[in-house]
Amino acid sequence: MPFAALGLSPALIRSLDERNHVSPTPVQSEAIPAILRGHDVWAQAPTGSGKTAAFALPLLQHLSEKSNPTERRTPTLVLVPTRELAVQVGASFVHYGKHLFSPPAKIITASGGVSINPQMMDLRGGADVVVATPGRLLDLIDCNALRLDAVETLVLDEADKLFELGFAEELRRILALLPVERQNLLFSATFPPEVTALAKSLLHEPTHIVVADTPVTTPVLTERAIEVDPPRRTQLLRRLIETHPAWSRVLVFVSTKYSTKHVAEKLNRLKIASGSLHGELSQGARTQVLADFKEGKLKVLVATDIAARGLDFVRLPVVVNYDLPRSAIIYTHRVGRTARAGETGEAISLVGADLFEHFLLIEEKLGRTIPREQIEGFEPSMVEPILAPELPAVGGIKGKRKSKKDKRREALGLKPGEPLNQSQP
Repeated sequence: MPFAALGLSPALIRSLDERNHVSPTPVQSEAIPAILRGHDVWAQAPTGSGKTAAFALPLLQHLSEKSNPTERRTPTLVLVPTRELAVQVGASFVHYGKHLFSPPAKIITASGGVSINPQMMDLRGGADVVVATPGRLLDLIDCNALRLDAVETLVLDEADKLFELGFAEELRRILALLPVERQNLLFSATFPPEVTALAKSLLHEPTHIVVADTPVTTPVLTERAIEVDPPRRTQLLRRLIETHPAWSRVLVFVSTKYSTKHVAEKLNRLKIASGSLHGELSQGARTQVLADFKEGKLKVLVATDIAARGLDFVRLPVVVNYDLPRSAIIYTHRVGRTARAGETGEAISLVGADLFEHFLLIEEKLGRTIPREQIEGFEPSMVEPILAPELPAVGGIKGKRKSKKDKRREALGLKPGEPLNQSQP
């Protein structure tokens, strides 16, 4: 089915042709006609499925059909979880609408991390479309730079991430400021209970779209855990990069801002082009390092969890947990940066003896055991094995854990409670 069969205007078809978009994806085929008819939409659509065009194209067409298109009272509001996604979605609106309007439609992107003053200036006289993160949107409202009483269509993009990042209270405040009569479009890769509850309260007789089971949304993720002494992690990472030529880019997670700089500097000394990404970077520096990584100028990006929230990297081959995550939820978020939209990917965790118990807890919460291995030349130097040769099934019956001292006594043939000499390992 061509895009023209969905009821889109020739001007929009022209902008699609310029991006070599010949035929619609499944979510576009179902969402575009429903949105053009004014229906609410409940869509389960992961990153990479074409969801931005699925709502941007019909909403732009609605704008072009207004009797008084110059009256800008923010008829379209798009809420997204991160500033990177806000920029991406805003740019898509601009591109798709460039042949549709004269003068051009006023598309405003508003997110944190930069000064609010330019955004307040941009909103003078209103806007046709505002793409915003919830926190910055409320800041603009508090500064009287924006009102929501004329919003005709609300889009919640990546709704599951909006809740994951803690925007529930901001969403509640925003929804209270919107007109009761409006079109609501909700797109989410997953529907945990809080998102499902929101959808049921927000949407009126929606068109329900599920594309999560299509081949494009079935990623293939390989998980590995490699035993290594902590001081040797950087050299091991170097070995892994050198022996995996298909790793065009590597996303490395660490626990602190200091570690992002420290690990990146060590890799750069090893002639591996690396950059750091942490929460205290300026927006300009953040944008530059992300651009360099996406364009392949940097082989490795070393990031904290906060800095990497919501980032979407196309065809990222591997994620490395240089420092283990604090929880199974964070682990899932980290490894979800690869193997997206049907692509294959690999997630590697570097596990030292000191964090073995912690890693077992992560596995228990995940409900699965991650395969262990050692790399020749990087075997851990600890007397007792870092990882047990045979792991009990996750969720099985657990006995009382032996202390490290008891395990050492057992290895040395000593009785329980017998003192260990200082000379003993």
